[in-house]
Amino acid sequence: MAASELYTKYARVWIPDPEEVWKSAELLKDYKPGDKVLQLRLEEGKDLEYCLDPKTKELPPLRNPDILVGENDLTALSYLHEPAVLHNLKVRFIDSKLIYTYCGIVLVAINPYEQLPIYGEDIINAYSGQNMGDMDPHIFAVAEEAYKQMARDERNQSIIVSGESGAGKTVSAKYAMRYFATVSGSASEANVEEKVLASNPIMESIGNAKTTRNDNSSRFGKYIEIGFDKRYRIIGANMRTYLLEKSRVVFQAEEERNYHIFYQLCASAALPEFKTLRLENANYFHYTKQGGSPVIDGVDDAKEMVNTRQACTLLGISDSYQMGIFRILAGILHLGNVEFASRDSDSCTVPPKHEPLTIFCDLMGVEYDEMAHWLCHRKLATATETYIKPISKLHAINARDALAKHIYANLFNWIVDHVNKALHATVKQHSFIGVLDIYGFETFEINSFEQFCINYANEKLQQQFNMHVFKLEQEEYMKEQIPWTLIDFYDNQPCINLIEAKMGILDLLDEECKMPKGSDDTWAQKLYNTHLNKCALFEKPRLSNKAFIIKHFADKVEYQCEGFLEKNKDTVYEEQIKVLKSSKKFKLLPELFQDEEKVLSPTSATPSGRVPLSRTAVKPAKARPGQASKEHKKTVGHQFRNSLHLLMETLNATTPHYVRCIKPNDFKFPFTFDEKRAVQQLRACGVLETIRISAAGFPSRWTYQEFFSRYRVLMKQRDVLSDRKQTCKNVLEKLILDKDKYQFGKTKIFFRAGQVAYLEKIRADKLRAACIRIQKTIRGWLMRKKYVRMRKAAITIQRHVRGYQARCYAKFLRRTRAAITIQKFQRMYVVRKRYQCMRAATIALQALLRGYMARNKYQMMLREHKSIIIQKHVRGWLARVHYRRTLKAIVYLQCCYRRMMAKRELKKLKIEARSVERYKKLHIGLENKIMQLQRKIDEQNKEYKSLLEKLSNLEVTYSTETEKLRSDVERLRMSEEEAKNATNRVLSLQEEIAKLRKELHQTQSEKKTIEEWADKYKHETEQLVSELKEQNTLLKTEKEELNRRIHDQAREITETMEKKLVEETKQLELDLNDERLRYQNLLNEFSRLEERYDDLKDEMNLMVNIPKPGHKRTDSTHSSNESEYTFSSEITEAEDLPVRMEQEPSEKKAPLDMSLFLKLQKRVTELEQEKQSLQDELDRKEEQALRAKAKEEERPPIRGAELEYESLKRQELESENKKLKNELNELQKALTETRSPEVTAPGAPAYRVLLDQLTSVSEELEVRKEEVLILRSQLVSQKEAIQPKEDKNTMTDSTILLEDVQKMKDKGEIAQAYIGLKETNRLLESQLQSQKKSHENELESLRGEIQSLKEENNRQQQLLAQNLQLPPEARIEASLQHEITRLTNENLFYEELYADDPKKYQSYRISLYKRMIDLMEQLEKQDKTVRKLKKQLKVFAKKIGELEVGQMENISPGQIIDEPIRPVNIPRKEKDFQGMLEYKKEDEQKLVKNLILELKPRGVAVNLIPGLPAYILFMCVRHADYLNDDQKVRSLLTSTINGIKKVLKKRGDDFETVSFWLSNTCRFLHCLKQYSGEEGFMKHNTPRQNEHCLTNFDLAEYRQVLSDLAIQIYQQLVRVLENILQPMIVSGMLEHETIQGVSGVKPTGLRKRTSSIADEGTYTLDSIIRQLNSFHSVMCQHGMDPELIKQVVKQMFYIIGAVTLNNLLLRKDMCSWSKGMQIRYNVSQLEEWLRDKNLMNSGAKETLEPLIQAAQLLQVKKKTDEDAEAICSMCNALTTAQIVKVLNLYTPVNEFEERVLVSFIRTIQMRLRDRKDSPQLLMDAKHIFPVTFPFNPSSLALETIQIPASLGLGFISRV
Repeated sequence: MAASELYTKYARVWIPDPEEVWKSAELLKDYKPGDKVLQLRLEEGKDLEYCLDPKTKELPPLRNPDILVGENDLTALSYLHEPAVLHNLKVRFIDSKLIYTYCGIVLVAINPYEQLPIYGEDIINAYSGQNMGDMDPHIFAVAEEAYKQMARDERNQSIIVSGESGAGKTVSAKYAMRYFATVSGSASEANVEEKVLASNPIMESIGNAKTTRNDNSSRFGKYIEIGFDKRYRIIGANMRTYLLEKSRVVFQAEEERNYHIFYQLCASAALPEFKTLRLENANYFHYTKQGGSPVIDGVDDAKEMVNTRQACTLLGISDSYQMGIFRILAGILHLGNVEFASRDSDSCTVPPKHEPLTIFCDLMGVEYDEMAHWLCHRKLATATETYIKPISKLHAINARDALAKHIYANLFNWIVDHVNKALHATVKQHSFIGVLDIYGFETFEINSFEQFCINYANEKLQQQFNMHVFKLEQEEYMKEQIPWTLIDFYDNQPCINLIEAKMGILDLLDEECKMPKGSDDTWAQKLYNTHLNKCALFEKPRLSNKAFIIKHFADKVEYQCEGFLEKNKDTVYEEQIKVLKSSKKFKLLPELFQDEEKVLSPTSATPSGRVPLSRTAVKPAKARPGQASKEHKKTVGHQFRNSLHLLMETLNATTPHYVRCIKPNDFKFPFTFDEKRAVQQLRACGVLETIRISAAGFPSRWTYQEFFSRYRVLMKQRDVLSDRKQTCKNVLEKLILDKDKYQFGKTKIFFRAGQVAYLEKIRADKLRAACIRIQKTIRGWLMRKKYVRMRKAAITIQRHVRGYQARCYAKFLRRTRAAITIQKFQRMYVVRKRYQCMRAATIALQALLRGYMARNKYQMMLREHKSIIIQKHVRGWLARVHYRRTLKAIVYLQCCYRRMMAKRELKKLKIEARSVERYKKLHIGLENKIMQLQRKIDEQNKEYKSLLEKLSNLEVTYSTETEKLRSDVERLRMSEEEAKNATNRVLSLQEEIAKLRKELHQTQSEKKTIEEWADKYKHETEQLVSELKEQNTLLKTEKEELNRRIHDQAREITETMEKKLVEETKQLELDLNDERLRYQNLLNEFSRLEERYDDLKDEMNLMVNIPKPGHKRTDSTHSSNESEYTFSSEITEAEDLPVRMEQEPSEKKAPLDMSLFLKLQKRVTELEQEKQSLQDELDRKEEQALRAKAKEEERPPIRGAELEYESLKRQELESENKKLKNELNELQKALTETRSPEVTAPGAPAYRVLLDQLTSVSEELEVRKEEVLILRSQLVSQKEAIQPKEDKNTMTDSTILLEDVQKMKDKGEIAQAYIGLKETNRLLESQLQSQKKSHENELESLRGEIQSLKEENNRQQQLLAQNLQLPPEARIEASLQHEITRLTNENLFYEELYADDPKKYQSYRISLYKRMIDLMEQLEKQDKTVRKLKKQLKVFAKKIGELEVGQMENISPGQIIDEPIRPVNIPRKEKDFQGMLEYKKEDEQKLVKNLILELKPRGVAVNLIPGLPAYILFMCVRHADYLNDDQKVRSLLTSTINGIKKVLKKRGDDFETVSFWLSNTCRFLHCLKQYSGEEGFMKHNTPRQNEHCLTNFDLAEYRQVLSDLAIQIYQQLVRVLENILQPMIVSGMLEHETIQGVSGVKPTGLRKRTSSIADEGTYTLDSIIRQLNSFHSVMCQHGMDPELIKQVVKQMFYIIGAVTLNNLLLRKDMCSWSKGMQIRYNVSQLEEWLRDKNLMNSGAKETLEPLIQAAQLLQVKKKTDEDAEAICSMCNALTTAQIVKVLNLYTPVNEFEERVLVSFIRTIQMRLRDRKDSPQLLMDAKHIFPVTFPFNPSSLALETIQIPASLGLGFISRV
């Protein structure tokens, strides 16, 4: 159809805009041919009239459908033009955060100015081996395509990275090299890939600088060739550099910096090794402070300096050379600070003793005067003589800067040379991949010679790019047999001719440089005369005669002629160079200038500001001064042109891959897109040219199957034919009438631009019409159903409502009538009741009132009478009560004080009682003490009674004296009467009376005072008693509160401890799994190193031409002495290898790389140490878990008697052990004193001594046990008896205390006693707490000691029991062996004990060795004795047989009864086999060969009993154990393990082989456990199987070795599974349509850039399930443990889920609703397989949970906040990065689906910001779950096993 037909109403177009470049608008009415104006509406709602160009009448470009927006490939867009490209890049960059986009063969990379997590090793692994079109665009996809094409086509490749400064070229090139280094690896252990990557920091430090556009801008171009061998592994690299910007060394613009290395040096000036460089801050040096920006935000120059030095070391630049480099760089900085003083206008001088020049000369090792002279003078040579001419200050400064630039350029070349030497391949290079990191097209306000060279290089690269794109288009058309039509594309050959052709710009520039008086002005005039008005690409500015304009492919550029000649000449004074070359103190400096004496090659072109890597040849040594070859006179422009031609030849000889880097904005804002800047770069980098070339032909390309799947809806049933190609042709002829709009190829349909959009419009219209019809029908049906349902419901409701209303009315009438009747009777009753109540109340009130008044009067009279009597008695009673209370309080205080003193004494007694010895001592006199105390109490009672008697006597005396005083008073009265009668004594009597009155008044006052004091004391006493009572009640309440709190705290602590215990248990389980995983990963790493080590041995054997390679004997004894066999054995081999190499004469001449062996040995040693530490930590964790469990079980408190019993028992056990040791020492002495073998024979004295001692020890042990039990019972009973005595004593003491309190009449004493009591209570509480803590600590230590002693005692008892069961001749031998074992354990203990004292440990070791040697000698003697006794036994048996024969001969013939002889069948007695296999020592290798090395799992092993090889090997081990032959056991086990390793190394890729030996290794391990004799493994054994247990050897160490081997086999099995499943997963789980018709092919039109990869066939989900069935059946057939099968299945499902999810996260085309449905169906099929195999409890389903949630995420609604909340709660197995990535990648397949809004994704991120999960995007598909081997005993009886003849084991026999 015509393009104009697409401009209909609502069609969207792009119109130019000065701000946004292009704006989107919508047509308001259809366009008709001839219209000059389009009616448009912008997106913001503004209407606009768009005028068409009257000349061209070109319509604005159409906008692509929304479904195509955000495509991975720009060429897949239906409308290919600039606004579509710009909009697609913007949507991907801003909305989806995708920085990579394909544009045909070009990868467009936009700099995000932010670190993104898309470059990790997981991403590299995901892209490795994938087709370029299958994954989302990425730099790794381009690198993978280059790598695969190099391997397939055997053609060198190139990756060309270009772009503006700051666009990310260097980073892209760095990631490409990292990909090659990671994927390919290196061919040797020299770590070439690390060296290739290490070259980056060096080159960045000396070649990168901060500019206004980029903080790390590369100021040179480089081409790195990464070399590969025939196996496509990295073997080396080579670097070529172009255009180093030398001018930056001496000048930097504002906000820019010099090269990084200078600032790194200044930041590291404080280092000791840099003191001699005399560096200062960067602002001190002229060459580093001009830009005014010495610091880059976020960059630590000192840290970068460390990285640079490490990289130099890795690349082989020694420390001395590094210091030489730093000296030269420091010298350049000091040279920049050299100043000149003008003498006149034509001459200048350096100030005398100028410090910067002095430092420069010292660093360079040259003379100060000579350098100062030539900085201010130059030499002019003529044909006859030489002149020395002074120069002006300006020229001197320029010469100084030229010298600095020249030194830096040569240093740069020298470093590049050494980097290339370090990266040089040691073997022949087979192919290479080149990475070109070169500057993009540049245009500034002032453009000079540097920009001219850069743009010239970009013209050449653009020409090569255009030719390559055109060539690919042509190849595609020819391949599909499409008629080829010439596509017009921009050819920039005229511009290249203008620059490099004869009489071109460069030619004229070189010619002008040769002229004696040539200048920039004369060169400009020559340019005008030659090219102006003759070449359309050359122009002259209107207002300048010193500039010219060139029309480049990207834009017009105006170049200023000033400086062109000088920069092209690149002049530096020869005399200054000679001064530097004459340096003898600094050897590196002359090396830099050796290139001055060599011939430059074309590859080393050096333009003025930027210098490439120079490759030179040496000139004759005796060249005359001033003599220069023609090659040496080449200009910079000429050299650059030659190097550019060489580069183009290299690129043309390779297959190029293009990466175009785009800078999104000039302000380095993250994810900010400036449309203007982006369009400029797209035009300059050739992306739009690619689009234009594609759009000129047939840009949209579909396979026939894809077209049929997408547009099946446009076909009728009769149009569908079996031939898909013919079906597509028929449909297209009906849909598109213009046949020029499409072409039919062999495998694809080619469409012109816009046709796919038209087909999509027709498809969408048809789908929309079908949707409307479906919606109409469904909505009508739903509404009818709703109406019928509502009408039926309404009728039912009406019927029920009306009935309800009628019933309610009738009920109302009945209730009204009944209410009236009830009211009548109720009212009558109420009135009558009220009257009766009032009458009764009145009568009752009258009666009560009258009675009350009478009673009141009577009570009043009675109360007055009784009150008198009551007052009398109450007052007396109150006085008595007060007295009794006071007395009771005093008695109580005495009681408290005495109880306190008694408790204090009791506490002392208890403290002393805790010591067992003290308790024993006290226990002896305890009854005596109790009697003494009782006697003391009786004495005190007697004393108390005597005191009472004294008190009564005193009272009697007091009463008699009182009576006497009274009689005296009476006598005085009588005398007074007599005095009255006597008149002569009146006066004296009166005076006496007055005196008596005065005394009476005094006595009365004293009495009053005493009474007041008594009242006061009484009041205070009562107050004190009340206070004491209150305090007592408070103390009681506090006590109750404290008890309650203690109870609550105890309950809370118990609960928290239980919770904590559960949490710690879970944490310990997690830690155990982590440790197990780390341990198994270390085993995996070790096996890899082991394989590498074997490979290196093989290679070394081939290098040195050993006649019998690999024939090395390894000592097998170390394997049984090390628990970690696999580590120690390999280390031993690695350590012994150099020794064996020296011993073999054929290897002496071979060049050995000892560093490699040392490195390997060091690595293995580190792994062994780490494994040992992990094993120790694992044991410690398990011990902690057991201890926590034991604490939980022992939580009920233990009484003190039991603790004392435990301590006593511990002491008894210690004494018993000491006694046993002493007796064993006596036995050793007895054995060592006698040397005759008769001493140790049965019945000998030593033998009898041993038996006597054993019996005495056992008897004494029983006696001690009984004594301990008796003592325990006595202690418990005595403790229980002591308790009531203490209570009794307390009560007895209380009576005494009461008496003491009675004596305490003073208030101060009572208060003081109370305060002392409180302080004593506090002290007792603190002491109680401290003693409780110490007691608990001591209790814990005692428990540990008791447990260890129990174990020691049990072990000793077991040893004694075993010795007693042995035959007499073996008892001594067994006891000696046990003693050796015990001494070994003691050795380990003392080794830890004497770790801090080496001398004691050394003396202990010497004594131990002597004892060991003596014991071994005794053991040998015992062996000789046993052998002698056996011989004697044989002799005696032979004699007995002869005697029996003689007796038979003495019987007479007549004694024999004659009986008839008849034939009798004599049955052969069935031999009772012992389940052992016997073989000869020399047949061991044959056994391993036939049973392990040559046994085929498929074939012979299929018909065997599962695990038969394991059973056979164990039966052989049993026989060796039966023979007590440790060498045979060790040798067999070592050979078995090594044989299994060899088989797995040889056939490790075969699943059946690995599964077979994993099953047999586990069965062998289980047999070693089942028949080890340990009780834990013998629970399920039959009695017969228990008889087959090993008797002589403990093979626990070999069980650990076999467990490690099984782990390695399991990991190898997982790798084999992964290699088999990997190609199937993506195709079967994602790409294949299991449910046909659900997934619609999106109209991507993606051109198949992966045609280089051969189609290996499509895998389906059925393929995966068949493979799973195969795996499962093989494992079951081999008899693998069910638990192990579950672990393998879990690992397989994890691999399937991880690989599927990782590909889903990296493929935009797979993130759609229909694909989510497909994934969920596939997962359900896998779950069904698990159910069929009864493996649902294996944990395999849980590993698919992330994939299931990702599929659900693709299907759920993604609009509202509720949807976001649901997604956050649903996707708990996905990380935040994965959820956001899926939402960003979600792509609608149809127009009816909606894209996920950016705001919704931000909402998800906000809700998930607090989730703490891994920032890693992809799952670790290489992760292997830690494997365990649960013990699985076998019910098979060993004696019933038959050996098939097919195994070829006829040399072994059953025993």
